[in-house]
Amino acid sequence: MNDLAQLALDAAQRLGASFADVRFVDYRRQFVRAEDRRIAQLLDRSDTGFGIRVIAAGAWGFAGSSLVTPDEIQRVAAEAVAIAHAAAGWTDRPVTWAPEPAHSLRFRSPYEVNPFEVPMDQKTGLLLEINDRLLAHAGVSRAEAGLSLRRDQRFYANTDGSVMESDVVLTGAEYQATAVGQGEAKTRAYNPPALTRGYENIDAADLLRETQRVAEQAVQHLSARECPDGYRDLILDPHNLALTIHESVGHATELDRVLGYEESLAGRSFATPEKLNNLQYGSEWVTFRADNTLPGGLATHGFDDDGVPGQAWNIVEDGLLVDYSTGREVAAEMGFDRSRGSCRADHWGSIPIVRIPNLSLMPGPSPLSLDQIISDTEDGIYIEGRGSFSIDQMRCNFQFGGDAFWEIKNGRIVGMLKNVTYQAMTTDFWGSCDAVADRDHWVMNGILNCGKGDPMQVAQMTHGASPARFRRIRVGAAR
Repeated sequence: MNDLAQLALDAAQRLGASFADVRFVDYRRQFVRAEDRRIAQLLDRSDTGFGIRVIAAGAWGFAGSSLVTPDEIQRVAAEAVAIAHAAAGWTDRPVTWAPEPAHSLRFRSPYEVNPFEVPMDQKTGLLLEINDRLLAHAGVSRAEAGLSLRRDQRFYANTDGSVMESDVVLTGAEYQATAVGQGEAKTRAYNPPALTRGYENIDAADLLRETQRVAEQAVQHLSARECPDGYRDLILDPHNLALTIHESVGHATELDRVLGYEESLAGRSFATPEKLNNLQYGSEWVTFRADNTLPGGLATHGFDDDGVPGQAWNIVEDGLLVDYSTGREVAAEMGFDRSRGSCRADHWGSIPIVRIPNLSLMPGPSPLSLDQIISDTEDGIYIEGRGSFSIDQMRCNFQFGGDAFWEIKNGRIVGMLKNVTYQAMTTDFWGSCDAVADRDHWVMNGILNCGKGDPMQVAQMTHGASPARFRRIRVGAAR
């Protein structure tokens, strides 16, 4: 692969590129989904190709192909340079590019069991057994279960002198039960964290053990009390927080979005450059740490598609906005010395764009459990799991739901609620946080379907959190 990479770089430079990089990528995808007592989807595919990106005449050019031969590599390099020259007449200023030293590294996500070597009947059998157990519970009318298995093998090289390889395996499982009655349908889901690990991450005993609880709570959800409309203290579990972090912090602090490069899908951001080191994003309890070296993290790939190794850094520190997620181009535009290494493409035929890193709400510094937070809450709601969401084009005004809702009175859970949504402005919401459970309660949760770009690219990342409390948040307004 080294020889083919060098051929691509030499061809691009010979044709006038001032910078070039090439990615050779081999993808394997397997998605299995069961509906009730049948297998509804079984997708197993491989995809191999390469992409060449160049800066020529001060503009970007990119081209790719699934035909990996010397002649095709030279043709694609010429096409990328030609595209850059064509684009140069439409650019206001030449591309600037944050410096990065040459790197030579290999990264492999640890795994014990290659998920693609596990027999398919073992996978389908597990999903069907999960659904059988859910449907055996009186009141459950529908069951769905699925597996998501991925492997990405990359070879990256650029004209800075970097040569890098990665081999990343991702595994995840989930299921849900739907109960129907009293004129409506309610669901309850189970989503153990997807991780960059092997099939050992698919814990069959755990998945089967939780089916009774999930089924019972789906049925219980039908007869739950309607959510009151008003202001309540909220305690959010790590799974629910993952989506709130993703939408109100992760996307809001992608620097391309902040600078106005990303408008066509889900808008821009209120966290504009003049607010860096000036904006109180949350309370003193709120620190968001990005970490693309996080073991098991879905954005832990060793290096990004700009050729920058994974890093860890704070985006919000003790409530203050202190940094962004960046690629080399937008880092240079801000005058930063170096990119944070958050530029990724979802395919060999896609151009790398800034993506949310593994981004986590850090645990509280003092011993504190979920039970203690609940016992210290007079009038509140404890929310588990993900639900619906909406957020405005500037990532300011949002509304989130959840998967299960529990009413708290005088420090005790007194029953289940339904149709709960919470609404707030981003900085008001994070500013209301006054308690975060400790490290022992910190849980990683994976996002598998983050969409961004036009045409859309889909990426994965992890958001960790401990249960946290937010004071006086509006609930029930969606009704």
